[in-house]
Amino acid sequence: MEHCHGTLIRLTKLTDTSWIVHWFTAGHGLIKTVAKGARSPKSPFAGKLDLFFDAEITWAKARGGELHGLREVSVTATREAIRGDYNAMLLSGYCCRLLEQAVERDHPEPEIAGLLRRALDHVAAQGASVRALTHFEQELAKLLGISQERRQAAPALRESLGGLPPQRAQLLERLSPSPDFPVA
Repeated sequence: MEHCHGTLIRLTKLTDTSWIVHWFTAGHGLIKTVAKGARSPKSPFAGKLDLFFDAEITWAKARGGELHGLREVSVTATREAIRGDYNAMLLSGYCCRLLEQAVERDHPEPEIAGLLRRALDHVAAQGASVRALTHFEQELAKLLGISQERRQAAPALRESLGGLPPQRAQLLERLSPSPDFPVA
């Protein structure tokens, strides 16, 4: 059994009763777990698995493949404010998708895990903004070693990762940056 703190970044339906739960953790990086029966109302996971939740998790490592068996979840932060604001959901989802493109599975990334937690906490407290979006990109580019001084991070990330998540364009349009704050 493995145990660590993680941020839930994606839920994918596996069966009528089960989820594939994607976590970003400091000690194990990006991991995928199967939450068997979690979609059932009487599941021990009921109310514990939602986007952007932080939790202490326990899972059984897969013998082969990348789907580990989720055993226990103890929620430590829900970031409820994000779910009440579409722009906040969009920005939070963008940050998670960008991380999925940038890191390898099952590879520890404590600094990047910290960046994600800080970003989600900021969005939950302050809401979505172009400044939050570009700050996240800049910090991620620094951690990946691809930032360039006096240049926005988006072009470097786009080049290095082969593109950016598609919701970026919608975010920029919805967040209406001011004319004195250019965005790449």
